[in-house]
Amino acid sequence: MPRRRRQEQGLERVLGAPALFATAYGNVGSSIYYALGVTAAFALGLTPLVFVLAGLIFAATAATYAEGTVRFPEAGGSASFARHAFDEVVSFGAGWAQMLNYVITVAISAFFVPHYLSIFWEPLRENPWDVAVGAVVVAVLVAVNIVGVKEAAKLNVLLAVVDFATQALLVLLGFVLIFSPGILLDNVTWGVAPTWQSFLLAIPVAMIAYTGIETISNLSEEARDPARDIPQAIRLVAVAVYAIYFTLPAIALSAMPVSLGPEGHTTALGLPPEEGGYANDPVLGLVDNLGVEGGLLRALELYVGLLAATILLIAANAGVIGASRITYSMAGYRQLPGPFRRLHRRFTTPWLALVLFAGVAPVLALLPGQTDFLGTMYSFGAMLSFTIAHASIVALRVRRRGEELVYRSRPNLRVGGVDLPLFAVLGGLATGAAWLVVVVQEPLTRWAGLLWLAAGFALYAVYRLRVARLPLRETHRAPALVLGEALEVQYRSIVVPVVRSAASEEALVTAARLAAERRSRVAVLHVIEVPMELPLAARMPEREREANELLDDARALVESHGVRAVTRLERARSAGEAIVADAAAREAQLVVMGTSRRPAGRRAPAFGRTVRHVVRHAPCRVIVASRAAVAA
Repeated sequence: MPRRRRQEQGLERVLGAPALFATAYGNVGSSIYYALGVTAAFALGLTPLVFVLAGLIFAATAATYAEGTVRFPEAGGSASFARHAFDEVVSFGAGWAQMLNYVITVAISAFFVPHYLSIFWEPLRENPWDVAVGAVVVAVLVAVNIVGVKEAAKLNVLLAVVDFATQALLVLLGFVLIFSPGILLDNVTWGVAPTWQSFLLAIPVAMIAYTGIETISNLSEEARDPARDIPQAIRLVAVAVYAIYFTLPAIALSAMPVSLGPEGHTTALGLPPEEGGYANDPVLGLVDNLGVEGGLLRALELYVGLLAATILLIAANAGVIGASRITYSMAGYRQLPGPFRRLHRRFTTPWLALVLFAGVAPVLALLPGQTDFLGTMYSFGAMLSFTIAHASIVALRVRRRGEELVYRSRPNLRVGGVDLPLFAVLGGLATGAAWLVVVVQEPLTRWAGLLWLAAGFALYAVYRLRVARLPLRETHRAPALVLGEALEVQYRSIVVPVVRSAASEEALVTAARLAAERRSRVAVLHVIEVPMELPLAARMPEREREANELLDDARALVESHGVRAVTRLERARSAGEAIVADAAAREAQLVVMGTSRRPAGRRAPAFGRTVRHVVRHAPCRVIVASRAAVAA
């Protein structure tokens, strides 16, 4: 592709590590606004320790998701890992548990929005107004997503930065004004406040603080360089969130210490508002007990209340999007009936999935109005999903021991020719034990969670065996969507592999024109073919720099036609195999490739061998374009 003068831009639409971090932190960081109170209700004075232990489990889970997402950069997270490691039955179980996570995330985020808006009207802190307003929030978000209004990416990044800065400011003020190690020690009566059963239950409940790690997996298809950007973004999220949860609970327990009353040991941090506590708005409770007064206190209350409500609204919307995405993906793999994959004729959004799983289910979860129940239900789904993710990484390491990995998480232990992932082994044991604690100790959560799983597997079995007439364990993809009276294929995703050549430019123009006609997205891909004498993860700074310039130019060319473009840089032994794998992971409907008529010997690899491989093995239609002609 001829070089073009590159234009100065602000935030790129390509997702690098900073953009992935900001997007994920906007979701993970939002959980502080409810996790603090939900966890303190169980853990009392050991709340800071519980968050530290939950953070260690999260660190192991983050390492598992980093390796799995780089290995399979496609939406689905643990469901995708399980599909490659085991079969469709296990994949469905992981996906169905994820669905429960998203349902509860939407419910609990929407439930806490009115609590923080109660700075304007006090009744919003309590039932029935919090449930009613939460249900309205869910309904509005579902309607917005059916219409297809897009989020403002720059605004989300800005809010994530402001959110982290605000939390850090509260920590700093707390250390200066109220932090007391003596009070923290006096808060704990081992085995009594909390009891050992409550302490053990508090650990999986505290994992609600790390809601949103699946976000990076779901955005991995849009990551520029998955091997570099995804692990870096996950590490940044883990460090930032851990820093807040390592400090803020200690400040909160210094401000609202544990006391012994008629009902036993309690802290205002975990008490409901009708008992004078702040379980419904714990961060506002911290602000009220920081020791500031007058106009400064009111200003802090308004600022934190509005910021928290906004962040929670965005987190609820992310849950709505996540629920619809996982439903759409499961229907695409014939795990759920086809109607869940059906797009609205006007808005081209999966309306049925949005209404049922992102709308009706969260509202049903909201109706009891119990934060403890929502917290333990999230733990039920999250611990099960995380355990399957850990088990999948262990199984992949054992079953595909000879397979090269672009990224390998650590630490590992060499056992019998296998690099055993210690992070996944220990993480899986921890999350599995945490899931059992929830199942054993919480009867309502146990029966509600098991009923959710039973209903899901019953639906899966009936659909697979009776309707689709497919084996339970085999992977089968649904055919491409067909819309309109002319049965015209809807190219939602078009993959364009590029090198620096005029033929690639022609392929980009062809793809952009097709995408403009069909409101599709173009994924521009460049593959760095790594020689056999080098490891697949070897850094090649000069080639990476040239590849990034090429991808920037290609994106600018596509977007000049009014079409959205994402870019991807891959490392592989064979460009053809990488192109086919990327098209399959994206569920692309079309691959457009350029073919060069220039003499051999150029620095860029010739397209001949690659084109032949893609035409033979691509999971979708392939168009081969040149400057002289376009052939399908």
